[in-house]
Amino acid sequence: MLEGIDRIDLRILDQLQQDCTLSMAELAERVGLSSSPCWRRIRRMQEAGIIKRQVAQLDREQLGLQFVVYAYVKLANTNRETLERFEANVSHWPEVVLCELMTGAADYLIKVVTADVRSYDRFLRDKLLAETVVADVQSRIVVHTVKETSRLPLPE
Repeated sequence: MLEGIDRIDLRILDQLQQDCTLSMAELAERVGLSSSPCWRRIRRMQEAGIIKRQVAQLDREQLGLQFVVYAYVKLANTNRETLERFEANVSHWPEVVLCELMTGAADYLIKVVTADVRSYDRFLRDKLLAETVVADVQSRIVVHTVKETSRLPLPE
């Protein structure tokens, strides 16, 4: 078991991952607690950083964001300054919904969501390739999403 987390905490986290709009009374009932202890557990997990935030998951296609690309980004140099510069810029680009520092041939893997190929091309030219620290970008276009979730696999 994770330190400071018991089975009831895991049930709370599982329920919140499925639907964070549950009322405290509904959530408490589902995990076998009364509202006050359930609320205290949630507050404790928020303060500990286990629960980072609660957000609405949007349907990107209904919002006209139908083009998804994974891009492998290679930097010209991989020193502290270029890494920090790239990461600072990526954090301000709304098209980038995921950025992972990696080992191997590429330095970063980014997931980019745009309306269409033209929008991606503008992002690529005006933002990503405009960065002087970027040496190479290899794009992979998503044809079909089989599974997409923010739900983490919690221990049994």
